[in-house]
Amino acid sequence: MSGELPPTPLPTYVYKIIPSAPPSPIPEAYPLSDLDRKDGFVHLSTARQVPITSSLFFTEFKSFYILKLRLSNFDPSTIKWDEAPGTNGGCPHLYGNFGAKDVVDSKEFVRQENQTWEDVFRGDRWLE
Repeated sequence: MSGELPPTPLPTYVYKIIPSAPPSPIPEAYPLSDLDRKDGFVHLSTARQVPITSSLFFTEFKSFYILKLRLSNFDPSTIKWDEAPGTNGGCPHLYGNFGAKDVVDSKEFVRQENQTWEDVFRGDRWLE
């Protein structure tokens, strides 16, 4: 991965795809996934990247949840925009953690038989 310039304008929200329902209430420090812990950063996506990320890394899933995080809550020095193959631009990676104060909303997405993740997200207004 190489550093990319952040998009202009910056998105209001970034998104964390999680395989199951988030804990309720969302903790002050969200539990890191094994992948995030291993890589040393939290993998996030922009709204435009969510369908791509879903198709690349969640092909076997029939459903998952997405956490909507307010980007302006994070110190800009903790977000790096790294190129990830197939994601069409720099993906936001949070070098730190997030928690309840950063999560604006969460939503479950379900993929029907013979439906792609791109189909699921087409026209969905929740992703901004």
